[in-house]
Amino acid sequence: MQKKRIAPSLVALFIQCLSLALVFILAKALDLAFGFRFSITEIVLLQAILSAGMSYLLQMAVWWRYIHFIFPFSVFLLSFWAIPNSVYLWGFLISAGLFWSTFRTQVPFYPSRPIVWREVDKLLPKSQVIDMVDIGSGIGDLLMHLAASRPESRFLGIEIAPLPWLVSKVRGWLRHSPAIFKLGDYESLDFSKFDVVFAYLSPAAMPKLWEKASKEMRKETLLISYEFDIAGITPSFEIKTNERAPMIYVWKL
Repeated sequence: MQKKRIAPSLVALFIQCLSLALVFILAKALDLAFGFRFSITEIVLLQAILSAGMSYLLQMAVWWRYIHFIFPFSVFLLSFWAIPNSVYLWGFLISAGLFWSTFRTQVPFYPSRPIVWREVDKLLPKSQVIDMVDIGSGIGDLLMHLAASRPESRFLGIEIAPLPWLVSKVRGWLRHSPAIFKLGDYESLDFSKFDVVFAYLSPAAMPKLWEKASKEMRKETLLISYEFDIAGITPSFEIKTNERAPMIYVWKL
């Protein structure tokens, strides 16, 4: 039976609550036993260190450790500012629109750059009409570039976060781009319909992507990942865009 994995968001909530409780117990014990009292700054620092350490021990993704460390300081600092409730509301709505599924999928919003678009364009087969999907298409830059370069082919972008999807939809309409942008989860797609699958996700998402791609993609089709490789699966080849930029990994199925 497959072990059910606890959502990272629930693990993060547990860590913050537990670290706060442990710091409170430690502070109370030292006060009662020795009359020693922590300052509020020391309490915040202790919780930040403890929660980041617990995140490391529980093998959460690296970026969670930074979130756990910064979170107590953020709450502490914001408590001093008389910020209107409406600002918090708008901040929440914008964050929810951008990172709608980050807690569930562990895939933050990562926009790609023009140098990547050009390298991906070079990888596309030139002698045929292709169907390509960008899973996690963000605000649509890559696909609009490719659709302009290869008007004979078909390009689909799927994005699970509502705000980037809406931005890509509006931008595509304003530019009269033939690229299609869909709101949804790439797991609902049938990869056998595509000649090229492009992904710019996160290390945590790559094993699941390979599992789907290896089952559904046809022979001689391409799986392209920017920056993140797949542990234990050797790519067919790699492309270094420049000295400072991450690698592009390509698997030929």
